[in-house]
Amino acid sequence: MSIHFDLLGPLAVSLDGRPVPLGSTKQQLILAALLLRPSESVTTGELASMLWGDQPPASAAANVRTYVRGLRLALTDPPTAEQRILTTPGGYLLRVEPGERDVDRFDAAAARGRAALAAGDPVGAEPELSAAVAMWRGPALAGLPLPRLLTGRVTQLEERRLLTEEDYAVARLALGEPAEVIPRLRALLDRHPLRQRAWAQLMASLYHIGDVSGALAAFRQARRVLAEQTGMDPGPELVRLHDDILHHRLGRVSAPPDPGREPPQAPPRQLPLARPGFVGRAAELSLLDAVADNADATSSSVDIVTVSGMAGVGKTTLALHWAHRVIARFPDGQLYVNLRGYADADALSPADALVALLEALGVPTGRIPGSTDARTGLYRSLLASRRMLLVLDNARDAEQVRPLLPGAGRCVVVVTSRDQLTSLVAAEGARPLTLDVLTATESMSLLRGRLGAHRLAAEPAATAEMIEATGRLPLALSMVAARVAAKPTFPLEAVAAQLRPAEDRLGALADGDVRRVFSWSHRALSPDAARLLRLLGLHPGPDLTGDAAAALLGCPRAAVTPLLHELTRLHLLAEHLPERYALHDLLRSYAAELARAAEQPAARGAAVSRMYDHYLHSAYPAALLLQPTWTPVDPVPALPSNVHSPMPDRAAAVAWFNAEHPVLLRVLRQAAETGFERYACQLAWTLAAYLAPRGLFQEQLAAQQAALTAAERIGDVAAQALANRMLARALMRLGDHDAAEHRVQRALALYDQLGDLDGLALTLRHYTEHCTARGRLAEALAHSVEALRVSRLMGSRYAEARALNTKGYLHALNGDYRQAVADCTQALDEQRQMDDRVGQAATLDSLGFAHQRLGDLDRAVECYEQSIERFRDSANRYHEAETLTRLGEAREAMADPLAAAEAWRRAVRIYDDLGDPAADEARRRLTRVIAA
Repeated sequence: MSIHFDLLGPLAVSLDGRPVPLGSTKQQLILAALLLRPSESVTTGELASMLWGDQPPASAAANVRTYVRGLRLALTDPPTAEQRILTTPGGYLLRVEPGERDVDRFDAAAARGRAALAAGDPVGAEPELSAAVAMWRGPALAGLPLPRLLTGRVTQLEERRLLTEEDYAVARLALGEPAEVIPRLRALLDRHPLRQRAWAQLMASLYHIGDVSGALAAFRQARRVLAEQTGMDPGPELVRLHDDILHHRLGRVSAPPDPGREPPQAPPRQLPLARPGFVGRAAELSLLDAVADNADATSSSVDIVTVSGMAGVGKTTLALHWAHRVIARFPDGQLYVNLRGYADADALSPADALVALLEALGVPTGRIPGSTDARTGLYRSLLASRRMLLVLDNARDAEQVRPLLPGAGRCVVVVTSRDQLTSLVAAEGARPLTLDVLTATESMSLLRGRLGAHRLAAEPAATAEMIEATGRLPLALSMVAARVAAKPTFPLEAVAAQLRPAEDRLGALADGDVRRVFSWSHRALSPDAARLLRLLGLHPGPDLTGDAAAALLGCPRAAVTPLLHELTRLHLLAEHLPERYALHDLLRSYAAELARAAEQPAARGAAVSRMYDHYLHSAYPAALLLQPTWTPVDPVPALPSNVHSPMPDRAAAVAWFNAEHPVLLRVLRQAAETGFERYACQLAWTLAAYLAPRGLFQEQLAAQQAALTAAERIGDVAAQALANRMLARALMRLGDHDAAEHRVQRALALYDQLGDLDGLALTLRHYTEHCTARGRLAEALAHSVEALRVSRLMGSRYAEARALNTKGYLHALNGDYRQAVADCTQALDEQRQMDDRVGQAATLDSLGFAHQRLGDLDRAVECYEQSIERFRDSANRYHEAETLTRLGEAREAMADPLAAAEAWRRAVRIYDDLGDPAADEARRRLTRVIAA
């Protein structure tokens, strides 16, 4: 009996050439999951999670058994024949023989064709690659609703298909058949327009059939698509090919340049130094070597290894030691990212990690896409044909890692984590490697390398006792060795004696807690370095600068530098970026315990006060540079003991906030919870200057909620009003309009109580926006009139101009376009005199709206484009997207669908970056105009 399993298209099975009915969708999904992991056990829990998500029914296991029983009957002919699906401990396994899956036949044919190409034999390559691409009957598993368990592997299949399609084009071009290649390449690029290798092949094919203008047009189209979807220009190979075509320098028909396959002139070499004194791990190193061997043998898939184990067991040490050992096997470079996944609050987001990776791959910062999905797409395109090693260190979970995985190619990825990352194993085919503690022999080798053979030989019994007491945990052994090495005359027997009480030993080593070992290193420090370590435990993390450390210690920056070097030398502190220091999470907890035990309450209070002062009086001038038109708060007076360096310009302010805003969020929360409420409230104001224009409304919400709680605790009415107003804005942007209305009304009441006309006028303008969003236009207009009255009463030209614009816009919404133009024109004149560019942006948008309704489309477009420019300059992305949407409407009304599509495409990108549901409507418009 012969059986074929077909996944490259709709799922299908045939027995002796006869199709097999596969039953319900859920039954087919189980078969697909087993087929994507052939001859490998898949647990019942994984299958249930695939079918029902996080809330499977109570009968899930029984239902899975029923589906498996149905599949067994379908796949067995006659019924008494040997079963294909076997029951394993906790799950099921589908036995698949070589060649039974179309995936395996596809990979084999593609590999033979690729090998022939590499040997310069396009005649032999063409039939193999043709057979491979012909096996695809549509998208893999087409028609099935793919859950997470399947999507990772299906994505890898699609990447292999695209590479094979491109290799097939190479073979046909080398055989002198460019005309036959062109339709396939156009179809491929319609589906995947970012593949520069395919664009190069299309350009060369068009040139060789004599269509030079078509080749040049293809380059222009590629450049436009890349700019719109990634913000990047074409790669240097594509640019050189364009120049060769332009000057008729291409010779006979041959394969075009291959963007992405050639490494850059300076491949990234990001691996940190391997830690000295590596010992043992022979079996683990052999497994990693086997992975690299497999990657050498095939270019069809990415090889992933997860290295997991308890804290301190040496995951990073192993990964870096192996990575340095095999550098020569990865000529296109090595990438390294510390994902800081020890806790949710400390973790590096995939979006931020992608920024670092793209920069390492040569993408200018200004051209990195805003959304995580777009960054992932660009990142995978750049890696698709490169031979690189990636080390993703200290991962929190699979969700943090997935966007950082290449889609296809010859890369090897090593992920270290305390988590087993089982879903990466299930969905992406990662190979798990779990580290245990060292053997007794390896432990002895570690101590011998740190302390010398003579010292250990002098006290063999004490040495053996130390190894046993530490549980052979590498981190604990290393810390013991550091302690002993720092005291050359310290007897080993004394260390062993400290470890003998079993209750102390278990408390020190259980679950990776090495408190006692940390204490030995703490005692080995100089008194000033030891105090700095204790005070670092008062900092909330995730990292800090030398200036922040100096503020905690209350000393000049120059004085803290040697102390930081001492801590990093003894591995109690890590300089993970230049001038940015991070404590291991266990060390932070231990340092905090030391601070509570060794520092008087007054000394601890003085240290955190200096720390809060450092952050507030660094953030406050940066916020003023970012938002010079905002009404400033009155900050807590600066402490004379801290040195505050002036912020030179707006660019420096942005860079400072980019680095420090994760720290500021934690400092703010800690201040609010520890009796420093005024610092919390004012830090929230400074953070708003950075977060709000960038659409970071979830972080803005968290900051303002903490500030409001702190303000209410101390009865600061002004701070309560400010926090309520900013909370209302965040809630409005996040779509919680009921809560937003409550907060804006509360802010109005508090500002009225305070007699704060400035705050009252600003909040009234916010209220108009809220009422407008809810369709209460008459009420919104009334609030705008009141905002204008209050602004004139307080005598502020700035506030009056802003209020005039708001009133004008509400007139336009209510159909009085002439009055709208009059109000907004007056507002714009005032704002130009004051150089209020953000105000001008909003007013120009209002004017564009009014002119559009009056039918003056040319004037409307002019206003919209000026508005967009000013919003972009101020990094006010939300309002930029709103104006782009209106610009698209005006362009469509002018019968210019291409310009309308461009505006809506830009709006969609911004809304997607911000996570705003307005993206759906903009996308609907874009789809409609493209279809038309």
